[in-house]
Amino acid sequence: MKNLFVTGYRAHELGIFNNKHKGIPYIQQAIRNKLIPLLEEGLEWVITPGQYGVDLWACEAAISLKAQYPQLKCSIITAFSNPEEKWSDEKKVYYEQLLRSIDHYAAVSKESYQGKWQFIARDELLLRKTDGILLVYDEEMGEASPKFIKQRALRKHAEEGYEVLTIGAEEIQSLAEEEAEAQFNDEQAYEWLDPGQESST
Repeated sequence: MKNLFVTGYRAHELGIFNNKHKGIPYIQQAIRNKLIPLLEEGLEWVITPGQYGVDLWACEAAISLKAQYPQLKCSIITAFSNPEEKWSDEKKVYYEQLLRSIDHYAAVSKESYQGKWQFIARDELLLRKTDGILLVYDEEMGEASPKFIKQRALRKHAEEGYEVLTIGAEEIQSLAEEEAEAQFNDEQAYEWLDPGQESST
């Protein structure tokens, strides 16, 4: 696999409204965990639609792996021009910084938002240009926007063997639990090595 389409929830669908949310690093780690074996096998491009949420966090995850995997490139292909137009200033600044760090940016439609057809055209292009999809989506959490792209990817999988990889809530939760356990163990070790306790023995 050379080109991977990465997408998933929009931030608001997860109840995330800024980039300081403590769940984001776990989502990014789950994405990195999926990307590394693919990079070992020759993955070259991570391509996202650039919506605020999983798409942009995936770009950050990919950028963080570039030192280790210099062949990796990252692209954002949006449905229409200036998707950040109505975002808050904080989100705009974050997006603009990210655009400076990626390797390629394009909009499928040169117009600003016109209608649903722009999203359909974007998804068709991304499915056509990639060998597989990594989808951060868990149906058990209820239906959300990734449902539609998942249906199309599964149809492409049945017809052409397109690869479909997913990350669910359990995977992200277990990373959070592992870190909490590691922090707890570190604190226990620190207490054990506390110099104040040592001097009293």
